[in-house]
Amino acid sequence: MLLVSVGRGGYSFCVGFAMSAASLPSIESGSVPGISRLVTMRDEGDPGRGRALCGELEAGNILFFPRTPFAFPDDDLKFLLSRKQADASFHKNIAYRPAEDRITGLDKSAAGPEVDRLRAIVAGYSLRSSQFLAELLPPYARKWKLDFASYRPVEEQGRPARLRARNDLPHVDAFPTRPTNGDRILRLFTNINPAQNRVWITTQNFDVIGPQFAKMIGLPQKQSANPVAAAVRAIAAAVHLPGANRSPYDEFMHQCHNSMKEAGEFQKNCPKHRWEFPPHSTWIVFTDFVSHAVMQGQYALEQTFIISRDAMVRPELSPLKILEKLAGHPLTKAN
Repeated sequence: MLLVSVGRGGYSFCVGFAMSAASLPSIESGSVPGISRLVTMRDEGDPGRGRALCGELEAGNILFFPRTPFAFPDDDLKFLLSRKQADASFHKNIAYRPAEDRITGLDKSAAGPEVDRLRAIVAGYSLRSSQFLAELLPPYARKWKLDFASYRPVEEQGRPARLRARNDLPHVDAFPTRPTNGDRILRLFTNINPAQNRVWITTQNFDVIGPQFAKMIGLPQKQSANPVAAAVRAIAAAVHLPGANRSPYDEFMHQCHNSMKEAGEFQKNCPKHRWEFPPHSTWIVFTDFVSHAVMQGQYALEQTFIISRDAMVRPELSPLKILEKLAGHPLTKAN
């Protein structure tokens, strides 16, 4: 186990290949560029830690809390664990939309107090996790859009899905219906399974694989500011054509997500690091930068944050800046 203390003041955190996350035999610390490290949090109350932690996240590392650092009522936990994955009323992902206070992913037959209770539980998780993150990472607070929260009651191992929807293939995240225009996808996960680890695999991060897939896909072109082109985009957006609201950056990230999953040689040969997140632990990661896959685990909660690209403490490491440096021109939407 390699641990390097990088704590400041009364607050400490450790960076390294640690916890019960075991490396695959082919990976040794520092032997492969672009592999995420674990930042194991040991909170002793220093409020000045936030910028350093943001930098760790932006460098592609994972903030790990051995115990979930915010409240989760026992009654809520028991209710969620009682939802059997065979229950036709509950799909693989149950999504809560904070802006609408609405829950989706339920069968049409699901109704009544049980649905209201489920919505209230996931809404509570969304609220508590966002309050916690605002305190932990002040540079990002008030500079994010609170995106969906989700409950994942289905066992990941062996879960059937079409190729592009599979979670067990290393990929970077891109939301085809919720483009970010260069803003970042930060996700907070909690394993609520009382007995089973949630198992991830990561491979090299976007600073390594992004340029590789840019050669395969082709670099994104600058969005035209021509009035005719702008009018065509506006019409496409008005009639809700797929991809109409995507910037060149979003279009590339969407293609990269799909291409990574479809690239058989990449999936077979890319270096892999295995992580096992124990019961009742929480971890935070930029999933648009860290190439990740979920291999095993049942019963997890997750909250997504869309962080303004202007809030980055190390903007040169963002996927947007990496791609713009390669392309030589802006990749966000033209005004």
